[in-house]
Amino acid sequence: MKFPLYFSRKIAFSKDNKNNLSRVIIFIGRLSVALGIIVSLITVATGFGSKKAIKERLADFSGHITVRSTRSNSSYNTSILDNQGLNIQKIKELPDVESVQKYATVTGIMRNEHNFSGIIFKGIGKDFDSLRFKKFLVAGTTPTVTEKGYNNDVTVSQKIANDLHLKVNDSIVTVFSKADQKPIYRKFKVIGIYKTDIKMIDEQFVIGGINHVRKIQEMKPDEIGGLDIFFKNVNDIDKDFPEIEKLIGYKNYAEKATEKFPQINDWISIFDTNIALIIIIMLIVVVINIIMVLLILIIERTNSIGLLKTLGASNSQIRATFINYTLIIMIPGLLYGNAIGLGLILLQKFFGIIKLNPENYYVSTVPVDLNPVAIISISLGILLISGLALIIPSYLISKISPVKAIKYN
Repeated sequence: MKFPLYFSRKIAFSKDNKNNLSRVIIFIGRLSVALGIIVSLITVATGFGSKKAIKERLADFSGHITVRSTRSNSSYNTSILDNQGLNIQKIKELPDVESVQKYATVTGIMRNEHNFSGIIFKGIGKDFDSLRFKKFLVAGTTPTVTEKGYNNDVTVSQKIANDLHLKVNDSIVTVFSKADQKPIYRKFKVIGIYKTDIKMIDEQFVIGGINHVRKIQEMKPDEIGGLDIFFKNVNDIDKDFPEIEKLIGYKNYAEKATEKFPQINDWISIFDTNIALIIIIMLIVVVINIIMVLLILIIERTNSIGLLKTLGASNSQIRATFINYTLIIMIPGLLYGNAIGLGLILLQKFFGIIKLNPENYYVSTVPVDLNPVAIISISLGILLISGLALIIPSYLISKISPVKAIKYN
């Protein structure tokens, strides 16, 4: 074993550290490391968790990527999807694609004796994935659509249900209108209530049969207004987006889930800045404390440094000894910080202790993401940067004279 590592371990585990100033300094150093790890872990887990949760909610409701006709523009009344160049089968065969669902939308007004609510009626087909949608249901179920005739069942959001005093099995009249035409009235039966916690969705969308939209929009039986494309992993959106664009034809366009609601996308992007800022601040605090620990240990062991120099140890060997010594001191802080930080994260993950207002944060509880790479990177990063930061202050050792150091008291 090399001399610096051997001697640093020797003094690190020496009993002499237990009844002098070193004990207090070591405790402060370890505490700062533990707190830095805890805060960094919680910041990364909740920041990445919130980004992932919001993206997944947006994607699971309306597809990771949506394909629409260029004639639709920003209108909620979808135009007919152009078949020229559109290859749905090849889209389904892409390795990362889990499912493809057709839909069409039209705007309307739901009303009863209590209130009225402007809605976007999203007509779904027989390929609708009710299992994926199940996570949003708070009561009832979703319509079973065969596309033969008209299914009058609908699933409304909890926000719309509250505004109109609706519950499962209630009936509700909806008015659809088109330019230069008489209003079209439809009576629906509420068979389910959902909640996504995404305000822009919950305030507007009603799920029902696609044939109603086809009738109102004067579409043919096989025509659709768009496609919802779902991937196996939400992180594949950016990677597969160019492939999707090649398979939809030039008269249609593809849109990512987050692009549908730019205000949410802007809000999500703030997480990256906040995460980076908090980690940098905690890293600075840890480094400053560790440098303080090193300097005090050097001053306290000036006699030992002089003795080592007298015995022939070089300045670089002694510097390496004290840097190793300081890093060894950090290890319990890393272990305790990871244990406490991961414990708090797991408590939140399984019990959802900390709640949020979904109107402001788009989720009802603080979501966490346990990413092993991020967890390991935080600990290794703090250890590595602290080690590099100790190099410059360790040069104080080269200024210590062996004769004066031995006499130092």
